Amino acid sequence: MNFTLSQVATLLGGSVEGNPDATVCRLAKIEEGSEGSLSFLANPKYTHYLYTTAATAVIVANGFVPEQPLHCSLIRVADPYVAFASLLKKFNQLQLDKHGVSPAAFIEDDATVPPDCYVGPAAYIGHNVVVGHNVKIYPQVYVGDNCRIADGSTLFAGAKLYSYTQVGCNCIIHAGAVLGADGFGFAPKPDGSYEKIDQIGAVVLEDDVEIGANTCIDRATMGTTVIHRGAKLDNLCQIAHNVVVGSHTVMAAQSGVAGSSKVGSHCVVAGQVGIVGHIEVGDSVTIGAQSGVTRSVDSNTVILGSPAIEAHRQRRLYVHQFHLDKLVARIDALEKQLASKG
Repeated sequence: MNFTLSQVATLLGGSVEGNPDATVCRLAKIEEGSEGSLSFLANPKYTHYLYTTAATAVIVANGFVPEQPLHCSLIRVADPYVAFASLLKKFNQLQLDKHGVSPAAFIEDDATVPPDCYVGPAAYIGHNVVVGHNVKIYPQVYVGDNCRIADGSTLFAGAKLYSYTQVGCNCIIHAGAVLGADGFGFAPKPDGSYEKIDQIGAVVLEDDVEIGANTCIDRATMGTTVIHRGAKLDNLCQIAHNVVVGSHTVMAAQSGVAGSSKVGSHCVVAGQVGIVGHIEVGDSVTIGAQSGVTRSVDSNTVILGSPAIEAHRQRRLYVHQFHLDKLVARIDALEKQLASKG
């Protein structure tokens, strides 16, 4: 879609300096701008690109004063970064504004799907599924029997919801995520083989949760695996059976939580963190990248390392590790001195 600069300025509460009737149809970085694109300048390090960019217009701060001639129009706003972020959001909403059910989708007769939803080709919606309003289900999504998906949620291509999974309002589940697969439960037998423990629980996502691509959240053995309101999980995370992740906790890629552990609210879990099973991590805990959490953690703590300990202690240990060879040499020298005196 094309928009005039005057329309964009009105949307952002800004003003146009240049041609208000010029049109833009896409967003671009200032160094990659081309005719028809709209960019922004928020970081002074990128100012030099303003004088060479081929973008039709650039969003700048109200007080910005060019030092060289410009080949583009300007849209002046109070905060260019915030303004551009709002445009990104609106642009994304336009791209994802899909409606209607594809004739190539398959929906069981007893499922409930309102007419304002989008269901893409090759999507499957099972028996007794209830889908809320304005839900978007992209191609090749599988929604198993008895699932519930509340208003405004989006399931991107290839996401899989096993039976009895519940998804709250305004959730985003990215491509390839699997919710509700069996938890990893096996009982060892005397002959060295394993007996599978059937997993009959469910997965519950509360409102405003985002699940990254290829992340897996296992169903509970009994009861529920719960991701509370506002939590954000990155790509390639593993949440095991009966885990609880607290509200507004964020977890970066390749992190995993073993069975029956509880992670509190407002926690920050960096990449490749492993949390063992049957422990509790308190609220507002920060866990550094590649940490191994082997015990319960008090609230308002920053931990690091494997096994993870308080970050300030771990940093001191790191410093000492780099000097271990020197310490060993000093001890050897002292032992030789003592031996020679003996």
